[in-house]
Amino acid sequence: MKNIGFILLTFLVFTFSCTDRDDNVDTVNIRITNDSNINFDEVQVGTNEELYTNVGPGDYSNYLVYEIAYQYAFVEIKSGEDIYVLQPIDFVGETELPIGFYTYKLSINEEGEVGLQFIVD
Repeated sequence: MKNIGFILLTFLVFTFSCTDRDDNVDTVNIRITNDSNINFDEVQVGTNEELYTNVGPGDYSNYLVYEIAYQYAFVEIKSGEDIYVLQPIDFVGETELPIGFYTYKLSINEEGEVGLQFIVD
């Protein structure tokens, strides 16, 4: 009987001591994933001065911190000598992303157009 009580107590302690990873963060954090078949040498997202670098096909970058971000953004991808750009027209009606972790899944189609899929992590 003591073993059941100990197991139950252990389970409750672990269950209630776990936190979501964005519980202790106070910024918007965005990473990218490369959903194409080419290497992304450098990727700029929005006006952030920090770049994502060397993101291979199927890979994820590290998270970068953003002061302001939206579900879509300006994206410039450099791959070798090629440059691919996603240029939103405006952000009218868009709301800023709340604090948390997000992924922009980036792709490049046969015509060289950049696609962006927004994912909440």
